Amino acid sequence: MRKDIITSAIGIVVLTVLLGIIYPLFITGVSQVAFPGNANGQKVYVDGRLVGSKIIGQNFADIVYKNGKPEMSDGNPVTTPDPHYFQTRPSGTDPADNDAATEFANYGPNSVVTKAALVANIQAYIALNGKYYPGGLTAAKIPVDAADTSASGVDPEISIANADIQAYRIAAIRHLSLATVDGLISKYTLGRGLGFSGEPGVDVLEINLALNRLSPSTR
Repeated sequence: MRKDIITSAIGIVVLTVLLGIIYPLFITGVSQVAFPGNANGQKVYVDGRLVGSKIIGQNFADIVYKNGKPEMSDGNPVTTPDPHYFQTRPSGTDPADNDAATEFANYGPNSVVTKAALVANIQAYIALNGKYYPGGLTAAKIPVDAADTSASGVDPEISIANADIQAYRIAAIRHLSLATVDGLISKYTLGRGLGFSGEPGVDVLEINLALNRLSPSTR
């Protein structure tokens, strides 16, 4: 019994040092040397200021104020989408696009909670984009990624169909031609992973940064 206990204790210590300390430090060192950008989250800087990440979606929104103070909900400021920017897909995190705690709704497709969330997202999307879309925007015209959340809740891209609808709003508010905005969508559309996996997507952060460079007078 004593021999077994000693052997087990030695095994725990050795494996803890090997797999819990040495191996993580080795992998961290290799990644910092070989892939420093990827290892550090593919951070994006503008004029030396951190503005986001290439692989994490973020919330392009304004804080809602009430009586001169930020309106709060569950300890977080209430926000509304900034119409000057392309918006990411709905987020399942709390607060929205919280990369510190990614999560997704664990409700089934027939859940009343799922239905209520989809309806709310569709209504919000129409309220933001409907008046700019030619002929009016209906639920039937809205792409899936504009109504439903991603698995992580912080996907950084939106579908081309989603971006094409938002382009009308962006062009109108920023006083740009639709052709100019469509050109940016084409420029910042990423292809399928490894050439065959998934669908093409528009990089929301990069296209919004490009919009700011194109029309810096806006917010």
